Amino acid sequence: MPIDIRQLRYFLAVAAEGSFTKGAQRLHMAQAPLSKRIQDLEDELGVRLFDRESRPVTLTPAGFLLREEALRVVHRMDQLQ
Repeated sequence: MPIDIRQLRYFLAVAAEGSFTKGAQRLHMAQAPLSKRIQDLEDELGVRLFDRESRPVTLTPAGFLLREEALRVVHRMDQLQ
């Protein structure tokens, strides 16, 4: 299943906020569905994107790589729209 722009936006919100709860608030959605979407993305990619043991949550090395690419993709998509 291909990654869609919404998944990238969800990921970026959590990465920016350092919190699933704050990311959900930023996106105007509940925390549980956001956590599920991130978990689905991690399963799809086969890597962990966040270290959930720390507070605030932090990006793993794979998360750092995805954030850089996701920022470019989301920015480009916003320009196209």
